[in-house]
Amino acid sequence: MSKKPTKKQQQQLQEFYDDVVKDVTSDFEIRKQARRSYELTWRQNLNFLMGNQYCNVAPNGDVVQEDKCFFWQEKQVFNHIVPIVETRISRLCRNKPKPMVRPYTSSQEDVNSAQLSDKILATLHDRLDMDDVVNQAVTWSETCGTSFYKVSWVSNAGEVVDPNRQDVALTVCPPFEIFPDSNVCQSMQDVQSLIHARVFSVQEIKRIWGKDVEGSTQQTMSFDGVVGAGGLGYNATVPRVAFDKVEDGCVVIERYTRPNASYPNGKLEIVAGNTLLYFGELPYQVGNNGQRDLPFVRQVSFLQPGCFWGASVIERLIPVQRAYNALKNRKHEFLNRLTMGILMVEDGSVDTDNLQEEGLSPGKILVYRQGANLPQIMDNGTLPIDFDKEELRLLDEFVSISGVSDFARNSTTPANVTSGTAMQLISEQDEMRMSCSVEELHAALKKIAKLCLQLYKQFAGHNKLMRIVQGNKADLMYLSSADISNGDIVFDTEGEISGSIASRRAVIFQLLGSGLLTDQDGNVSTQHKERLLNLLGLGSWKDEKPLATLH
Repeated sequence: MSKKPTKKQQQQLQEFYDDVVKDVTSDFEIRKQARRSYELTWRQNLNFLMGNQYCNVAPNGDVVQEDKCFFWQEKQVFNHIVPIVETRISRLCRNKPKPMVRPYTSSQEDVNSAQLSDKILATLHDRLDMDDVVNQAVTWSETCGTSFYKVSWVSNAGEVVDPNRQDVALTVCPPFEIFPDSNVCQSMQDVQSLIHARVFSVQEIKRIWGKDVEGSTQQTMSFDGVVGAGGLGYNATVPRVAFDKVEDGCVVIERYTRPNASYPNGKLEIVAGNTLLYFGELPYQVGNNGQRDLPFVRQVSFLQPGCFWGASVIERLIPVQRAYNALKNRKHEFLNRLTMGILMVEDGSVDTDNLQEEGLSPGKILVYRQGANLPQIMDNGTLPIDFDKEELRLLDEFVSISGVSDFARNSTTPANVTSGTAMQLISEQDEMRMSCSVEELHAALKKIAKLCLQLYKQFAGHNKLMRIVQGNKADLMYLSSADISNGDIVFDTEGEISGSIASRRAVIFQLLGSGLLTDQDGNVSTQHKERLLNLLGLGSWKDEKPLATLH
């Protein structure tokens, strides 16, 4: 039976807790200032994506709106960023591979553990709604350049700090919530500590951690409206990315520190306001050889040398988009002068107030002073051809910078291209420009699968009841940590063959017709049959006949 701590010990413990809160809070403020420039870039990217393209970063370190210089000035938005980003997101989301597990050796034990792990991952894919989670992460990474997955072990009441039961949870963390110890780390392996900060209501903090904290007004990202800065007219209201205030909230700061000499199992500190919610070692053994590690997976759109944060295609397109908007607006202003005209009148010869109010309407009787010069329309010339040439140049720059051609965005044949081989080359070039982002997505999903199995191995125990779903069959079975072997499992990802289902089916039947997938009797093994059916999108369909008979 443990002894009750003395008052001196309680005082020393409270002083230690206060020092931890002060250290975590001050460290959080330092990291916020160090990450400030990257956050402004993300906010500007979001504004341009949403159509608020007359904004800029002010010297005071905030995103401000640009007003009109003259009342007649055109400030419309011709958003070419949206279709480019939507095309990239759709192509990346279509290329989501399902993680598989294959045995490291041919021993029956490794084969059984690999099959069990494969079933677990297939079940988690449906239970965690991986398609929706990956879509969210891809959207953030394509918009801001970076997104994060947080893998944790949760209970029905919410996330627990010292978990020993329940199941895996996977959440997407926008880059606004992540604060590394250094912004020049090239990868997650170089990060020694990481802060995950979010705004919670005081009621939610009480429910999860069981402690009362003092709430206050907190800032959180919002999408409100701004008048007169968008592409629907001067008085239009367009979305704007800004910060909104949340009443009775509190910022929960989770600081994860990797194992070191002072803390062999790492360190996790959770602070809300002036209250320490948790202090202890890292809860998850998700590192190499079962070591405790950070439960985060990073996904970037484009890697930047010597930088922790990835780059977004929007950052590269913003100068071109500004130039395109300016060109189109100046072009429209010139056309307005040609169509509406500028009337020249002699001073005192006509009622200028009436002309300014009503203009030259059809059938209008224009009365001018006898003996004065006749009012006439100023000759503005014709629209220079340079406007059209520059517009075509800017459209070509959108394609060259983004790597997304008109063929990929509109599914239309480019002008002066009639050869099927040429269109195939254009499609391959689009795929090549996106290969870096695709590889980052595959690497992230591979890491997530590994972390999920490591959490099952850590917390499954001896009698973990799990519902295994495969196709149209569902079984209840008890799992044991000993049945999941991370050391003898090689993680691989199998993506979909590029193209539509028809193109995948054509490739598969070509392989079958060549005899590369059949044995001496012309049949396909059961293992290959299931794999091919999964590639065709028919994983739940079973047939006892040899697959070779399908063609």
